[in-house]
Amino acid sequence: QVQLVESGGGLVQAGGSLRLSCVASGLSLSNYAMGWFRQAPGKEREFVIAISWSGRSTEYADSAKGRFTISRDNAKNTVYLQMISLKPEDTAVYYCAARGSGWTARSPYDYDDWGQGTQVTVSS
Repeated sequence: QVQLVESGGGLVQAGGSLRLSCVASGLSLSNYAMGWFRQAPGKEREFVIAISWSGRSTEYADSAKGRFTISRDNAKNTVYLQMISLKPEDTAVYYCAARGSGWTARSPYDYDDWGQGTQVTVSS
């Protein structure tokens, strides 16, 4: 059974940093592209950032450029989202997702497995 578990969310002041982790079980992440999405109350789930199976290719939403970094440690079956210079508009539940094709994508419909999400709240 595939399971993705996010952690690292919390409450942070604007301008602060957080690092989210996503640990996978039931699959080898080395074969999967991984993405991070977020969903704020009353809004649709939106793409944030993604990394290819090899780690050589990344894709960013405009909102993430210059502030968010994605990385992966396939040996640990873990993907990370490093966020700096956080803004109140970054407040959302953050989800990691796995895509079996190995290549990044922006649509949530292109991802096969999802975590339960971790809350990130940025206060002004």
